[in-house]
Amino acid sequence: MAETATLSSKFQISIPKAIRTAQAWEAGLTFAFIPKGTGVLLVPVPKKESLQGLAKGARPEDFRDRSDRT
Repeated sequence: MAETATLSSKFQISIPKAIRTAQAWEAGLTFAFIPKGTGVLLVPVPKKESLQGLAKGARPEDFRDRSDRT
């Protein structure tokens, strides 16, 4: 069953506890709001430390951009 929340008069929404617990979200976490059709995708913004080494071994000479796709 989907969890629901109500937008307050101050335009705030509390994330339901079941969602916070399942995602291990804690107070102070920053989120990005991404428009998606008629809704919005809510995703946590990763901390810089968690991105370190993410592209290790990537080779820029193999990069393809949209112009070379068929």
